[in-house]
Amino acid sequence: MTVFRYDVEVLHLLVSPEHAYFGRPRDGAADVPTTDADHVELVAGKGIVGDRFFGKAAHLDAAVTLFAVEALEAIAADLGAGPFDPLRTRRNVTLRGAHLAPLLGHELELESGGGSVRLRAGRPANPCAWMDRVLAPGAHVAMRGRGGVRCQVLSDGLLHRGLAVLVSPVPLEPERAGEAAVRPPSRLP
Repeated sequence: MTVFRYDVEVLHLLVSPEHAYFGRPRDGAADVPTTDADHVELVAGKGIVGDRFFGKAAHLDAAVTLFAVEALEAIAADLGAGPFDPLRTRRNVTLRGAHLAPLLGHELELESGGGSVRLRAGRPANPCAWMDRVLAPGAHVAMRGRGGVRCQVLSDGLLHRGLAVLVSPVPLEPERAGEAAVRPPSRLP
């Protein structure tokens, strides 16, 4: 089987033990602790240790969200706003150089800090109305189709902030919505 390797960068690793966006956006976000970690521990079938979705039955197939910062930059440009803080989207892993949409339904691997973690990209990470409040008016609609992917954790491991490699069974083509592969992939037999 052919696999493709993409050089990416892990910019942010968000861990939050509680939900911040619930209720009505007009009432404001909850003040909850959030960590932008240097590394996170992932547990197969459960998610990120310490995160609000860890081990929750309703989220086992979508416990970790991956998000491409290029999509957020394109959204800011479309809205004539920004730059936006990626942490406000509440996505767990913000990447630079990753085109995520083609990964839906596929397994992938992120290699970082000398280790790797396997994930399955199961469904889009659809935005909520909170994006209009925490990013800018119109962000909820602008983020549709480019809000990242929700993943199931398939292997235990550590994910580190910094340079990384995304290993994919499918070629990842740049998307018109703002996600881009920054370097051509290398092919491995």
